[in-house]
Amino acid sequence: MATLRFPEGFLWGAATAAYQVEGAWNEEGKGPSIWDEFSHAPGNVRDGHTGDVACDHYHRYREDVALMKSLGLKAYRFSISWPRVLPDGAGAVNEAGLGFYSRLVDELLAAGITPAVTLYHWDLPLALQRAGGWPNAETAHRFADYAELMGRRLGDRVRFWITLNEPFVVAHAGHVAGVHAPGHRDQAEGLLAGHTLCLAHGLAVQRLRAICPDAKIGITVDLSPQHPATDAQPDRLAAARAAAYTCQWFLDPIYRGEYPAAMREAFGRDLPEFTSEQREVVQSRIDFVGVNNYFRSIVRHDPQGGPLRASPAPAPGPKTAMGWEIYPDGLREILVWVSRRYSPPEVYVTENGAAFDDVPDASGRVEDPERIAYLRDYIAAAHQAVQQGVPLRGYFCWSLLDNFEWAHGYTKRFGIVRVDFDTLQRTVKASGEWYARVIAANAVQMP
Repeated sequence: MATLRFPEGFLWGAATAAYQVEGAWNEEGKGPSIWDEFSHAPGNVRDGHTGDVACDHYHRYREDVALMKSLGLKAYRFSISWPRVLPDGAGAVNEAGLGFYSRLVDELLAAGITPAVTLYHWDLPLALQRAGGWPNAETAHRFADYAELMGRRLGDRVRFWITLNEPFVVAHAGHVAGVHAPGHRDQAEGLLAGHTLCLAHGLAVQRLRAICPDAKIGITVDLSPQHPATDAQPDRLAAARAAAYTCQWFLDPIYRGEYPAAMREAFGRDLPEFTSEQREVVQSRIDFVGVNNYFRSIVRHDPQGGPLRASPAPAPGPKTAMGWEIYPDGLREILVWVSRRYSPPEVYVTENGAAFDDVPDASGRVEDPERIAYLRDYIAAAHQAVQQGVPLRGYFCWSLLDNFEWAHGYTKRFGIVRVDFDTLQRTVKASGEWYARVIAANAVQMP
């Protein structure tokens, strides 16, 4: 067996998101979010599932932190529910909600686990949606105020901040494809939402930097290689346009001050322009890029494929329960691409994992060899990226817990810890035990 060792101090963690695990959707002063409204509307989520209870992490966080400690996690990436601390998105602070996150941070630190805080993982306060949501530029300023609040309340203990999780998904899935909250289907609106998200990120960086000058501050983007279906020129150009839209939309403004030229060509006047003042805000210095990667995409030229003139083609490899192709080298490829195109000082894999239809045996044990193989091969690909000079500093498995998987409800399980959604009992899966051994050794064993 080959032993692939990671650099000393490599940060091994696991990740969750507030709406997917917390539950307590209307308790102790929390305001409603767009996902509360979206999941409660019939037809939006499979089997009518909601995040009302989820994993009940809000009440069981001490048990969950003890689980993390037993696995040897070095870091826990979690998101803050904006409407839990600011029920209307602005104005009056809900001290009970803030208290929860303060206690969670203290519990993590007492367990020797680094808290990695994501400010926005898709649960916009419903009050701000009613005022126009992400297409409304004012939302960027409300987000900056929220970031400042969290910096002031948690910045004495939190040194690792992520402004936004996957802004592409927020803009595209929520405002163009309509499969995520708020469920809109308008390309121009999605582009406008993306513009506000860019500004929100930059403003939040500035506020956090002023309060927490020694903290690491970055953004998490979802990146997948866009491979042409054939070597034909039309397919290669379609893949390049798809890459501009899915991979460069939010990083080019941060590092280059402009949207990708291919997006400008595809969307024309629907794509907003940065003013000089906005450009300065968006280009506020960040300390790292967080990369979420699960699969690659195969792209073909399609004259009917919208402004990008592109559509997905079938991927040839084995699939997870999500129907996503298992393609470990895609993680290496995208990490190298990020490092070479943008030269961030540090890179983290902030999400990577797989859903499989694992079930407990008669004794309650969960054997999930497919997930172990997936994680092993993707972590090995991350190691290859390190060998190629990528400043990769950490890896966060998605997810710590089986949870509410957005429009799929509770039908897809990503966790290295199983959650029985009837009893809420937690059971560490074989993959969790395997991951604990990787962390302890700071290395992965390859067959």
